[in-house]
Amino acid sequence: MRKSHPVRRAVLAGAATVSGIVLLLSLKPASDPGAASAAGGAPPAAAQSPQGGRGAGSGTVTGDAAATQYGPVQVRLTVSGGKITGAEAVRAPKGGQSDRVTADAVPKLNRAAVAAGTADIDAVSGATYTSAGYVKSLQSALDKVAAASQGQDSGSGAGQGSGDGTGQGSGAGSGEEQGGGGQGTQVLTGDVAQTQYGPVQVRVTVSGGRITGAETLQAPKGGRSDQVTADAVPKLDRAAVSAGTADIDAVSGATYTSAGYKQSLQSALDRAGG
Repeated sequence: MRKSHPVRRAVLAGAATVSGIVLLLSLKPASDPGAASAAGGAPPAAAQSPQGGRGAGSGTVTGDAAATQYGPVQVRLTVSGGKITGAEAVRAPKGGQSDRVTADAVPKLNRAAVAAGTADIDAVSGATYTSAGYVKSLQSALDKVAAASQGQDSGSGAGQGSGDGTGQGSGAGSGEEQGGGGQGTQVLTGDVAQTQYGPVQVRVTVSGGRITGAETLQAPKGGRSDQVTADAVPKLDRAAVSAGTADIDAVSGATYTSAGYKQSLQSALDRAGG
């Protein structure tokens, strides 16, 4: 009888061993953590959570750039649950003396915006123009938050009527008044009032029938008018919010600007039915 070669026996034994190991591994249940992830585990759920946060009134909103004598100012807000939780100036005057003024004023304005929760904040001493531009951009950011919130409300409320859906354009006053019954937030822009030194135009935010914000879109500028406007407009804006009507006092030294402001403010309130 022919004898088996020792090398051949070793090869056959090794092949049998490998086959046995493969068979055992194929019978073992899969326990790879990656399998649970691929099957729809925790990672996809975590990725969806920020979407829920935005739906609850959270996110970042950037206001319009406000031009000042020394350069544009633009504010970005972080909003959570309808409240300002963070503020930053993404644009501010720079170059020369402006660098020092910006470095000193902007952090103070950011803190004031978060603390107040509105654009009704005081100007920083020595940074009048930067402060005025900051307030203007801040108000435009808040207006966008209010408009977005109103859009969510009108989309989810079945009994709001068709007026809420059309209140985003120039006819905001009449559309919201029909649908919201005066309970929603309205952003109303008054007519341009012509004065001896230039046009004045006011935009107000009205919520629950009350003025919650006011800003000046147009005001006299150039030469001495820049200083008068920078001093008078923030005072007029605060007075409008405080009084809740156009019956506010003129700012000393800004008689014409004050008169134009009141005229434009009244036309805005007329659109709200007030």
